[in-house]
Parts: sequence; C-alpha cells; structure tokens
Amino acid sequence: MKKIYTLLAIMLTCALTSCDWLKEDEDIAYTLEGTWQGEMYIKSTWGSRTYNSTYSEVTFLKDPYRYSNGDGYWVDYYSDAPWDYVANHITWRVDYGTIRVHFVEDGTNITIRSYRLNNNRFSGWIEDGANDVEFHLTHVSSPNWNRYNYWGYDSWRNDYYYSRPTRSADNDTTHVERPVRSVGK
Repeated sequence: MKKIYTLLAIMLTCALTSCDWLKEDEDIAYTLEGTWQGEMYIKSTWGSRTYNSTYSEVTFLKDPYRYSNGDGYWVDYYSDAPWDYVANHITWRVDYGTIRVHFVEDGTNITIRSYRLNNNRFSGWIEDGANDVEFHLTHVSSPNWNRYNYWGYDSWRNDYYYSRPTRSADNDTTHVERPVRSVGK
C-alpha cells in the first residue's frame, strides 16, 4: 500500500511540474508574439558567393488554439546581394523554454536557447545544428487585433515570398532560384 501512495505522489508531482512548464511556455509565446527587427547574423550562399544580411525581421503569430506555438514569417534583408531580401514562412513552438523555428520553404530548422526576452528586447543564441550565433532584436509591433478579420490566410502568405528572380547563365530565361540560408558571421 505504501508503494501505491509513493507512486501516486510521484505522479502528482510530475503532473504539477509539467503544468508549470506549460504555463512558462505559454508566457514566453505570449511575449514573443509580434514583429521583431535586428541583427540575426544570417548569411546566404548563392553560386560561389556568400552574402551577409544587414538585418532581419521576424514575425511570430501565436496560434489561438494552442498554448505555445504558431506561425509567421522571417525576412532577411541584404544590401550587397543580387536580391533585396530572402523570406520564409515559419512555424514555431516553445518547448520547455526552448524556441524551435522551422523554415517552411527551406525545410530547415533553428533552435533559440539561452535568450533574454521582454516586451521590448529579445536577444540570445540561435543554432542551426553546426553554428551558434548571438542575436539582438527589438520589438517593433504587435498584431493589430482590431483589423484581424482583414488578414486573409493567403494574403500574408503571398506577400512574403522570395525576392526578384535571378537570371540563368545564358541570360535568356528568368527563373526563381533560392539562395541557401545559414547562420554565422
């Protein structure tokens, strides 16, 4: 009988502890929601050249039916590349304090850890598996809930695709070719 009580006590402790994590993840997701701008130290390789982004803009939109995940977009802006920006739709989730971001078009993932987050600043470390890079973002806007009904599912989806097309080697046909994104300085 003592073993049953001990087992029940352990299960109750685990359940209460996981609830604390769920609440913390939800608080992080709530604070994360909005648009952030700043330096992410993203680079893109196209052909044999590598270009460093000048700044990035990341929008986290919280899923209203889930406590700690959502979607959004990530745009890296360039000043010395053959394109103005590289953009991706993202899905994201907060999992025990770790923020995991999936780039939909690229099919790649990054992890955000050891970060500091408040209503105005978001900084920390991102990793893409091989590289760890520090980032610094500033909160620039939150969703305008008064106009939320005007946001269509496809309206933002088509606005943030990759930039202008690049030309092929023979310069007679135009096609879209994506640069390869990675983190690092």
